[in-house]
Amino acid sequence: MPVVPRRLFLASPLAFAQFGASEGRAAPGFPTQEPDLVREMVAVAHNNVARVKELVGQRPTLAKAAWDGGYGDWETALGAASHVGNREIALLLLANGAHPTMFSAAMLGDLDVVKAFVTASPGVQRTRGPHSITLLRHALAGGAQAKAVADYLQTIGGADDAIAQQPLSAEDSGKLAGSYTFGSGANDRLDVTLVKTQLAIARTGGAARGLFHLGSWAFCPVGAEQVRIRFTESAEGMTVAVHDPGVVLTARKSH
Repeated sequence: MPVVPRRLFLASPLAFAQFGASEGRAAPGFPTQEPDLVREMVAVAHNNVARVKELVGQRPTLAKAAWDGGYGDWETALGAASHVGNREIALLLLANGAHPTMFSAAMLGDLDVVKAFVTASPGVQRTRGPHSITLLRHALAGGAQAKAVADYLQTIGGADDAIAQQPLSAEDSGKLAGSYTFGSGANDRLDVTLVKTQLAIARTGGAARGLFHLGSWAFCPVGAEQVRIRFTESAEGMTVAVHDPGVVLTARKSH
């Protein structure tokens, strides 16, 4: 059996610089890519073409980046560009190895591709993308170049099925809003706030996720229709429980 030189097991100085570590030490999580960089890639893929070019130039595999915005609302860099209609960024990502999807095809106006999806999997047009954005909304985001796709989707039904929300009174919104504690850490809290007319929830210091009211103080977060966030009022006060599908966290309102 040949002896493999030890140096072949070590990353090059360039690799260590790329992964944010000094020579001889790997960054936490290596060989997975740094979470902060992945998160930035998905964020800038919405509208910052210059930064996308810079990041993909440094690390081409970031074209395939995916980030869970919360509760399983997974979004890829291409998904981000697709639902906002950023054709330039979408094509750049695809050219660098991003995985094309039904949603990117809809935004880019690839009618034959979208039809093939629907033919192969009847009803697939009802599948929602990141943040619960429908397939038709992706086509509409593509503008004139995707008009044929939008017209087609409007003829088959189901491509713009939004989540059926129930009304929530201003009194109930005010009652549910507040800070809910589930631990002793500085950010062991869920902050429920009213953003315009919609409640949103965030772990303290994190990004807020919009909530769709399904009735009886039960909600699902955007992009995670199977998750349930339920509020309960008792003599001890207000609590919130996150179900996915069983209870994974319970917090009590502190203020």
